[in-house]
Amino acid sequence: MSENRIICPDCDVATNRRQFMGQAGGIALAAGGLHSLSLPSHCVAAPTAVPAETWVTELYKTLSDSQRKIICLPFEHEKRFRISANWQITEPEIGSDFYSTEQRGLIDKIFRSVTSEDGYQRFLRQMDDDAGGIESYSIALFGQPGTGKFEWEMTGRHLTIRADGDSVENAAFGGPIVYGHGEGDSESGLRGNVFAYQVKMANVVFLALDEQQRAKALLQQAPAESDVALRGEQDGFPGIRIAELSSDQKDLVEMTIKIILAPYRESDVEEALRLLKRGGGLDNLRLSFYKTDADGEPDLGEDGEWEIWRLEGPTFVWHFRGQPHVHTYVNIGQAV
Repeated sequence: MSENRIICPDCDVATNRRQFMGQAGGIALAAGGLHSLSLPSHCVAAPTAVPAETWVTELYKTLSDSQRKIICLPFEHEKRFRISANWQITEPEIGSDFYSTEQRGLIDKIFRSVTSEDGYQRFLRQMDDDAGGIESYSIALFGQPGTGKFEWEMTGRHLTIRADGDSVENAAFGGPIVYGHGEGDSESGLRGNVFAYQVKMANVVFLALDEQQRAKALLQQAPAESDVALRGEQDGFPGIRIAELSSDQKDLVEMTIKIILAPYRESDVEEALRLLKRGGGLDNLRLSFYKTDADGEPDLGEDGEWEIWRLEGPTFVWHFRGQPHVHTYVNIGQAV
């Protein structure tokens, strides 16, 4: 296992696993039930100086009555519960003349504040490649800032991201989120895809499994990518239970979780890890890899690098579909 390579989110730089693991013990994961783990500083989501919700309030104050009629919706509106890898939550695009220069600047501040420095740059590149930039995306405000129940949401091709100020109880990120990237479409290795490192990291875990463990973890056909409803304490999650892994293997799974959470702001990462702990922690998750997608298409290149993988437990679902390009659906919270 010492020959395995870990893919760091910073420009997909590979670092030796032994060196990576040698940094353990520095920054503890926020969930006390997980082991201590230190990542390079450029991989860790830094706290933001001004919370995103502050900028949401400022944006709301600048909206005219005519703007509010179009992008401000009731808190319980059905659109807040919808998730998709490609949809516009409201019609006006951020780059249109519907918004003033000041308002577009505030939207950028909100977006920057719900992401880490690395995540912000990755998402900007993804949006440029997939839709021509953040200007082609759209936003909505559910509820009203200052009332205790509000949420900002931005959607477009391969992205759904939220800021809720903890208005949505027991839901990390304010509810289910989506990310993806169209680069490397149908190419083995997903050349140019800003999330290709997450395929590599998950496969480091797979390579660390022994033959019997792989037989449990590697399944035939993936469920639908959007099938991320939380099932609570019900049994029957797919794949191998993390509790069955060795300490060294668990460290790799934990490292994977830390890395896939790294594009988001610190407070959302902390909430995600608290909810993971509430669902039994790392040991209560199951990890699965899939030979084919939901339509029966085999892995890219049929090379045994599994582009589709899933982490699932009572309070945590992370479904990564890396073929023909990346679509990822995430739902972390308390099952209703």
